[in-house]
Amino acid sequence: MGELKQQRHLITAQERLRDQVANALRAALIAGELRPGSVYSAPGLAADFGVSATPVREAMLDLAREGLVEPVRNKGFRITEVSERDLDQYTEIRALIEVPVVGKVTRTATREELEALRPVAEEIVATARKHDLIGYLEADRRFHLTLLGLAGNERLVETVGDLRKRSRLYGLTRLDERNELLPSAQEHLELLDLMLTGDAEAAEACMARHLGHVRSLWAQARDEPVEPRQPAARFL
Repeated sequence: MGELKQQRHLITAQERLRDQVANALRAALIAGELRPGSVYSAPGLAADFGVSATPVREAMLDLAREGLVEPVRNKGFRITEVSERDLDQYTEIRALIEVPVVGKVTRTATREELEALRPVAEEIVATARKHDLIGYLEADRRFHLTLLGLAGNERLVETVGDLRKRSRLYGLTRLDERNELLPSAQEHLELLDLMLTGDAEAAEACMARHLGHVRSLWAQARDEPVEPRQPAARFL
C-alpha cells in the first residue's frame, strides 16, 4: 500500500513538472523567445530548464495538441508558423461567426447570463495591467467562448476555439510593455455594456471593431523583432 502511495505521489510530481514546463514554453512563445518556424529539441530545452527530457517532450506534445508546435521526426518540435494570409482568413471567418452571434445573444440572453461575464471581462483588463500575458490570453479565451456558448451551439464554440488556437499571438512582450494590449482588453467591458443595453446593432459593430483591433495586434507582434534565445529556467 505504501508503495502504491509512493507511485501516486511520483505520478503527481511528474504531472506537475510537465504542466510547469508547458506553461514555461507558452510564456516563451508569447514573449517571442521561441520563434515560429524554428525547430527545438526536447533534450536541448531540457538542458535549459534543468530537467530531464521526458517532461519537456510530454509538455511539447500538449502544445502540439493545442496547435502551437508540430513534431518533426528525429529532430524535435517546430514552432507553428502562421502567414499573414492565414491570419486574414482566420479573422474573416471569426467575424462571419462572432459578429452575428453577438447580435443574437444580445437579443436572447438574460441579464444574469451577461452579467456573469463581467468578472471575466474585468479579469482581462486586470491581467493586461499586471502584464500577465498568459493570464490575459486565457481570460480572453474564456470570455469569448463563454459568450458564444450563450447561443446554444456547441459546434460553433468548438470552431471558434480551434480558430483561436491556430492564430495564437506570438512575441507580445514589447506590445505589452507599451500598454498596447490594454485598449483591446477594455473593449470586452464596452461590448458587455452594449449588450446589456439590448442594442444588438451597436454590439455587433463593437465586436467587428474588436476583431479588427486584434488583427492589428497580430500584425504589430509579427513586425516587432525580438532577439531569439532559449527560454530560461526562471519561467519555472
